Amino acid sequence: MGRVLRTFVCLLCLLVAFVPVAAAQSVPEDPDAGVLVLGRISDNPKAHFEELKPLLDYLVPRLREVGIRSGRILMARDLQQMSSYLRRGRVDLINETAGNASVLEDRGVAHTFLISERDGVLRYHSLFFVRQDSPIESLSDLRGHSVAFQSPYSTSAYYLPASHLLAEGESLEPLLSPTDKPARDRVGYLYARTELNITTWVHKRLVDAGVLSNLDWIDPHRVPRAYLPDLRIIGRSEDVPRALMLARSGMDPRVEARLRELLLEAANDPAAAVALRKFMGTTRFVPIDETDRAALRRLARGVQRLRREVE
Repeated sequence: MGRVLRTFVCLLCLLVAFVPVAAAQSVPEDPDAGVLVLGRISDNPKAHFEELKPLLDYLVPRLREVGIRSGRILMARDLQQMSSYLRRGRVDLINETAGNASVLEDRGVAHTFLISERDGVLRYHSLFFVRQDSPIESLSDLRGHSVAFQSPYSTSAYYLPASHLLAEGESLEPLLSPTDKPARDRVGYLYARTELNITTWVHKRLVDAGVLSNLDWIDPHRVPRAYLPDLRIIGRSEDVPRALMLARSGMDPRVEARLRELLLEAANDPAAAVALRKFMGTTRFVPIDETDRAALRRLARGVQRLRREVE
């Protein structure tokens, strides 16, 4: 009986000693450890994948020293889904317009760390325009009239000009259609969906005014040359960065620092030339100076005010 008891105790001790080891060996490795995820808000994932993949392929091998072993691309259908991805750590890096960047920063899910220069342009602004024969001469004359914006997520054709109107003391009122009219002391607005629609609506007198970026204004696909003699600019917004690189909140500081270093040097590296060109026509990345930071802070306050007072 004593021998049986001693044998049982020995077996029990072996089992106790074995369990922690087995448990430790069964803990699965984090599948996202060592993976850099480049994100994008997209309505055309296949085309946008081709834009992002070359940059990811350029960055990943140069990030091995900070623990990155592979890369992945993740598309979001809208800003809300991208916010969720960033909050949950599913996306690490994203390129966005100033307006959307301000929303993501306000939500605390990401922060801007570089400006993207696209096609040689670092900054842009919004232009307000009317027909040549319009009685509207200034932004204050827009009260009681209608303005066509592009979409609720456009920086140059919504966030920036709408914020500018609020800062100028105007009140905004959403309209149901081009035939709808605002109150006499308010500026009515609606979304035209595309830049060409904005121009056409103004030219055909469906709305009283429209807004485009200064870059779209000189693009014949968005402002047909035949329309230009009939249109007149009545105001503009301040300049903001055209596009920004954002890192998710909580990213490993070593990874972010190395990313910043690589992106700043990319324009001088022949190996990055194709990747930059395909990455939405990026020509280089530059640091954000205090002037840009101040403009972004003003835009962020304007977007918050739009959310609070208008939408």
